Amino acid sequence: MSEGIDRLLELLELENKGPDRFSAATPADGPNRLFGGQVASQALRAATLTVDEERRPNSFHAYFLRPGRPGTALELEVERTRDGRSFTTRRVTASQLGEPALVLMASFHVTEPGDDWQLPERRDVPPPEEASSPSPFRGFANMSPFEIRPVAAQRDGFPVLHPMWVRAARTLPDDPALHACALAFISDMGVVGSARAPGSSLPARFMGASLDHAMWFNRPARADEWLLFDVGPVSNFGARGLARGTMRTRDGTLVASIAQEALLRETGSVPLP
Repeated sequence: MSEGIDRLLELLELENKGPDRFSAATPADGPNRLFGGQVASQALRAATLTVDEERRPNSFHAYFLRPGRPGTALELEVERTRDGRSFTTRRVTASQLGEPALVLMASFHVTEPGDDWQLPERRDVPPPEEASSPSPFRGFANMSPFEIRPVAAQRDGFPVLHPMWVRAARTLPDDPALHACALAFISDMGVVGSARAPGSSLPARFMGASLDHAMWFNRPARADEWLLFDVGPVSNFGARGLARGTMRTRDGTLVASIAQEALLRETGSVPLP
């Protein structure tokens, strides 16, 4: 797992290729397409490098256009859409071999005073020390930068990942932007499977892919401390499923919210979008 953290830090260590242009490494091993959370986190990292440190990410919305190619560098181009008094907006295009794979819009906000309120947390989840269900990602445990402890092994006879406890496998540098990017990486974990409708007729080996993904950073958080990541389905229609989720600290504080639309097909024989 320590090697996984080194890999994560390397993925988020972008090479400056000129004004508002960066290059990001991608792993050559693992699945035959890049993990969407990785690409989103690298695009967000590129945006953070063009924004003053006192402005923290407050949200992003990403569209996945093409499957990422493992082992091929991502070219990240940042557009400085707006620099306002309180908010900053950036648009990032992640491309490989001249073809866009992801487009991400990110918003940054200066800290302001205001109300501190949230919906109550769920209370039926055991602490991470008691969550012992096997992770569907256990085959990649040696290369993963995160500890993952699902609360349940399956639902309706289908393997599930959510809710799960997750944290970086070791302490990360004290860089709030880096922690936000690590949370973006986590935010796509198991979401496609969690968009599947309860009692769905989809087979266990259905073909799924992220179409678009939104994340809101509700409060500052560290990615190297336990977070409860909980995602569930909202709607399924026409091979598309919508899921919503939250990330909370051990004491129930809401630190991030996500929403994702996923492609859900019975077979992988149909080309990806």
